[in-house]
Amino acid sequence: MRKALTFLGRYLATIPVSIGFAVLILVTSLLAGTFFGPPSEVTEDTWAAGVTTVIDMGHWWTIVTALFIPWDPFQLAAGILASLTLLGVAERLLGRRRLVLVFLVTGLLGVSLGVLLQWIGSLAGEWWADGTSYDLTIDPLTPIVGALLASSSLMGPLWRRRVRLVSIGFLLMFTLYVGDTSTVYRLIAGIAGLVIGHYVSGRARRVVWLKSSFGEVRVLIAAVVLITAVGPLVSWLDPNGSGAFGLAGSFYGDIFPTASSIDDFCSTANTDVCDDVKRLAELGGLGPIVQTFVPLALLLVSAWGLRKGRRFALWLGIVTNLAMIVLAFVFLGLILTLADGQNAAVDDTPLQAIDVGEYIVWGGSTIAVPLAVAILLFVNRRRFALKAPREALIRFAVVVAGSGAVLALAYLVVGGFALETFVPKDTTVVDLWFDLPRRFLPVTLVGVTGDVLVPSAGVASFLFQWIGPVFWAVFTVASLQLIASTEQRVNVGDHQRIRALLRRGGGGTLGWMTTWPGNVYWFNATGDAAVAYRVINDVAITMSDPVCLPGTERDVVRDFVAFCDSRSWTPVFYSVHAQFLPAFDELEWQHMSVGEETLMHPQTLEMTGKAWQNVRSSLNRGTREGMTTLWTTYDELSRSYVSQINAISEAWVSEKELPEMGFTLGALEEIKDPDVALMLALDSTGRIAAVTSWLPVYRDGRAVGYTLDFMRRADESMGGTMEFLIASAALHMKELGVEVLSLSGAPLAQAPVPKGSEPPAPTVMTELSDFLARTLEPAYGFSSLFKFKSKFNPTYSTIYMAYPDPLGLPSIGGAIGRAYLPSMSAKETVALVRTLVPRR
Repeated sequence: MRKALTFLGRYLATIPVSIGFAVLILVTSLLAGTFFGPPSEVTEDTWAAGVTTVIDMGHWWTIVTALFIPWDPFQLAAGILASLTLLGVAERLLGRRRLVLVFLVTGLLGVSLGVLLQWIGSLAGEWWADGTSYDLTIDPLTPIVGALLASSSLMGPLWRRRVRLVSIGFLLMFTLYVGDTSTVYRLIAGIAGLVIGHYVSGRARRVVWLKSSFGEVRVLIAAVVLITAVGPLVSWLDPNGSGAFGLAGSFYGDIFPTASSIDDFCSTANTDVCDDVKRLAELGGLGPIVQTFVPLALLLVSAWGLRKGRRFALWLGIVTNLAMIVLAFVFLGLILTLADGQNAAVDDTPLQAIDVGEYIVWGGSTIAVPLAVAILLFVNRRRFALKAPREALIRFAVVVAGSGAVLALAYLVVGGFALETFVPKDTTVVDLWFDLPRRFLPVTLVGVTGDVLVPSAGVASFLFQWIGPVFWAVFTVASLQLIASTEQRVNVGDHQRIRALLRRGGGGTLGWMTTWPGNVYWFNATGDAAVAYRVINDVAITMSDPVCLPGTERDVVRDFVAFCDSRSWTPVFYSVHAQFLPAFDELEWQHMSVGEETLMHPQTLEMTGKAWQNVRSSLNRGTREGMTTLWTTYDELSRSYVSQINAISEAWVSEKELPEMGFTLGALEEIKDPDVALMLALDSTGRIAAVTSWLPVYRDGRAVGYTLDFMRRADESMGGTMEFLIASAALHMKELGVEVLSLSGAPLAQAPVPKGSEPPAPTVMTELSDFLARTLEPAYGFSSLFKFKSKFNPTYSTIYMAYPDPLGLPSIGGAIGRAYLPSMSAKETVALVRTLVPRR
């Protein structure tokens, strides 16, 4: 808590202008009377900007004052929050003076150009400008948006793209689907901010058009689909908006006439139109209202899948948009029919006679937008090539078809026994059968033509309303599961290829871990480099260093990143060494320490001096008690030794309530590899007292190093047995001519600071690492393990995790957690939580 307050204090100290603006709009809201509610008429005429005040009344100053007064308490709260966050970010990037300049210029341009366009448009009879020419606006968010987008020019590529995409997307959505004056002013200010920021950043003379990656294009297309899904919802929530696409909101929600409006309508309309309205009213209810939103829900699913590059999401988006074109034709035809049958508007319904020109603009947009999106998706279909696994497709088809069949059968059976409740009274089971498809489609898509079969009460009425929404809910969930499914397949021969590359050299001291089960492999185009990885929740976590020759690190990293990008995975390089960091720096990635690898060098090993006293004591004690060692492999073990190792391992696991970790930590299965060496400690009776496994490190086909992995000792073994065994292994490797001995990594550990050196300044990531180490220590003893390895006076080599985006750390952390604990049971979860939570 104290650190959080310290961080907040430091942040606020760097944004005095933003804090001043937040205080200013608080004061102006009190003075203008908008602190408790919307402005009065006098306040609007005096301080708000618009055609009426600026042009007609000559209140030129309102162009300025409109930037400093919030409209109501909600905008005041939004303005203060935006000042302390968005404007604060802009201030830290631009500096105080440039912020004030950009803030005023973008705000003034947004309001003045907006008013000018409204005035010119109203004179020309343009329908939007004419309809909003009397609107007045006070909005402190306008200059904040302009300043934020101007400052985006000074951001890194990732954040610049992200801020611009989100900001412009929201601005366009509200402008097109709501279209009030404040949204238009903000859009103009935002565009002005982009232009001004380009010059403020000093990049005016070096415009470079960069080719977008597959991932970037997919994100942009997904954003377009997302806007077309959320936009109609925004328009539906604000039915009085003036946006060009605003009519789209009328397709959703309670479109059904009330009883009183039917009487009013039928008193003036012709008989056919009156019958259409009555049919529409009979189809009403909560279920059909919910079902009108199905197309938007499917577009949201499609947008999520498009971001992941899924082929299913592509076709879902295309089909849904084509269906929305049909929806638009049906619904607009209904509007024209009703408008033709009655010249006056029908109260309490969105069905009303509208101006022909406005109908062409609004109605045309409801057809043009989904058509354009469908074409956009089809043209870019090659960018969405990821197909779901065959098993997932079969499961999806079975679930969707099965649920549809069950719901349809239930409706037909129940309806067949309740035919007397249907209107008209002569309804038959055959009629129900032919009417069945309409129960699964929004009424706005099928219209009101033909007979309407409606049960008046009972279970049949409930099924009539809800089988459609339930089916589409199942379809939506099944679609999300299908999109989330990832095919990870090891091709025939991949294991042999990765082993051949490791024997040639490459992969580092932890490289042999790439051969373990659970990994899949990427090979570069020439086949002389590889990366082992596993995909969890669309995060591709690599295992150890890429297996490549020295000097090719940058190319291999870039090629693998491009491979992940083509599949919409987030690549994370886990447990890599320092020689790969320049490649990540070139990509402008982040990296953090995830542990320290402890290294020994057998050829220069001399266990002399005080520092080795504890290890020598264990060696001497083991010798006195008759302990011996055996350097072997699993295949060479006798049945007795295999049985003893299994018993020692099972006893070790059974003593712990906590789940055994995997991923970079090997278990009993991994020691069975014929290339993995074992070092056994045998007591005076010949029984196994402890066992260790050693992963080979090759160069040019020869083992030049070994890495400690599996460590287990019998409960009854002497104290110091593991020290005896590791020291004996080091001495044996010295005889073999081994160059490097790795005691493997100590997770979340930090190398001790050399004497006479200052410790590095703490960062957010180092503090996070320290926190995780302290939290997990009671459960897994990482710090104790590091302390144990320090007995052997090793040198240290930091192992890192490199990742593209700090905002992805929560999902990355979750994926790594699942990699280490892929099948943790409920009992093990409770035990882990009980261990981690300190007892009072």
